[in-house]
Amino acid sequence: VGLGTFRPVRVERIEDHVMHEEYYEISAETARLINRRSGRLVAVGTTVTRTLETVAGADGTVHAGAGRTDLFITPGYRFRAVEAMLTNFHLPRSTLIMMVAAFAGRERILAAYREALAAGYRFYSYGDAMFIH
Repeated sequence: VGLGTFRPVRVERIEDHVMHEEYYEISAETARLINRRSGRLVAVGTTVTRTLETVAGADGTVHAGAGRTDLFITPGYRFRAVEAMLTNFHLPRSTLIMMVAAFAGRERILAAYREALAAGYRFYSYGDAMFIH
């Protein structure tokens, strides 16, 4: 995870945001195990989500490999591999809240955040987490 993960989006149009790169590595054994699973593919964290989506083929097959990704997942993105996600509550105007909104829908995420605020949940990297499916 790079520091850019936590950099707020400061542009008016999200298309103008320059996404930071992160290094990833998926071994052949890990890709094999993922592709042979019997249940849903649950990503633990946004970095894992981004990595799996980077290495997934159009059919959702996860491929082994290593490299750097600058994949910017925003609403409208069609997820190919990840079917559920465990993640923290993220900062407003962050690439991470955009990713979870892309996954679950903007209104659903905003409703979850309103409930979390009302219940006193802790936000950011060391706070409470949510399971999105």
